[in-house]
Amino acid sequence: MSVIAAYMVPHPPMIIPQIGKGAEEQIQKTIEAYRQVAEEIASLRPETIIVSSPHSVMYTDYFHISPGREASGDFADFRAEDLRFHETYDVELVQAICSLAEQEDFPAGTLGQRDPRLDHGTMVPLYFIRQVCSDFRLVRTGLSGLSLADHYAFGRIIQEAVERTGRRVVYIASGDLSHKLQHYGPYGYAPEGPEYDWRIMDVCSRAAFGELLDFSESFCDRAAECGHRSFVIMAGTFDGIAVEATQLSHEDITGVGYGICTFHPTGKDLSRCFLSSLNGPVQDTEVQSESSDPYVKLARASLESYILRRQVLKVPDDLPQELTSRRAGAFVSIHEHGQLRGCIGTIAPTQGCLAEEIIRNAISASTRDPRFRPICKDELPFLEISVDVLGDAEDIESEAELDVKRYGVIVSKGLRRGLLLPDLEGVDSVEQQIRIAKQKAGIAPSEKVSLQRFEVVRHS
Repeated sequence: MSVIAAYMVPHPPMIIPQIGKGAEEQIQKTIEAYRQVAEEIASLRPETIIVSSPHSVMYTDYFHISPGREASGDFADFRAEDLRFHETYDVELVQAICSLAEQEDFPAGTLGQRDPRLDHGTMVPLYFIRQVCSDFRLVRTGLSGLSLADHYAFGRIIQEAVERTGRRVVYIASGDLSHKLQHYGPYGYAPEGPEYDWRIMDVCSRAAFGELLDFSESFCDRAAECGHRSFVIMAGTFDGIAVEATQLSHEDITGVGYGICTFHPTGKDLSRCFLSSLNGPVQDTEVQSESSDPYVKLARASLESYILRRQVLKVPDDLPQELTSRRAGAFVSIHEHGQLRGCIGTIAPTQGCLAEEIIRNAISASTRDPRFRPICKDELPFLEISVDVLGDAEDIESEAELDVKRYGVIVSKGLRRGLLLPDLEGVDSVEQQIRIAKQKAGIAPSEKVSLQRFEVVRHS
């Protein structure tokens, strides 16, 4: 048995009358669609409902699945402490998911529980479902900071676990859309907000799940979306399956987008194995390396040597002289399927020559970037690598001497120091560039800093 249906739903607490106290009438279409979803789920009589929630436990490099046999929660944070839930978990299905993840060396499991209470991203859907359906168990999972491709892959693991256990499962992808749809909204307005809502509703109403993987991180960040990764996990549970999709509602009243769609499998369709399509034909990494810029070729050789053999590459004899005679800071950036996979570098030279700088930083970017799990050998054919060689930093008096496309920036406050490279996707202003550099250094936005600028030569 595979997932028998899935639903994309929002989770605004105000939709519940005890919390909204009349304000919920603003989004009546969403309420009506939610009731339709609940009735449909009741008619399917699922044994288990899986909920992925952006407000469950979340790690940058790990998918957390709620452990134990049961959990409780209430809406006390929203002044409705009498509205409580007590749910029984499907322990067998959780164990099956964890076992498959371990077999595939995939970063998912029940470790790292920080708060066992049910979150509102889970309880809002349960509020409607429990009114008409009572005889089911729950599986609750959070999202992660990993790539969209990893979220889809996690969905495929869930799909296989469901098939192995033979459960009748309904999947709930909980998540609001953009939070930047109106100037009066909670996060103000950004043009990416309405664009995100239009794109996501178009994609989901067509069940064009492969297109979910085309949304860039920077675009999603600017749109301040909530549920995209939840929707991608859901898509993975339908890998290789034809799906009939129906859009029930989409509202933009409060400055936040609320969308509801239903998804029903109609049979096998191997053309819908979207992760395989994303990866495309595997190319020989040696062929890729030979055709690369010497700087990129060196970075790739270094990370491959370390990942495959745990050996630090020795400086090759056939490098251009500029790599062996010059000393400079350098950053190695790694992308996979268009998503950042690692980026680490040095502001000033720390090694005997630039080649050694690149060798060391390629290892760090691929295995020691704290934002990501280490890159594994299966990912090597799909990596895009660039090397930025930094020029000398020069002191400047003000932001007016910066150019976000031409210059990188270094901000300093005492011993705290933050750097941001120039010409990065999604960084469109000097103010934004400085703000991010301050964040990286742990410097408050209001603190005054010393500024330096530098130029880079990018090799890709």
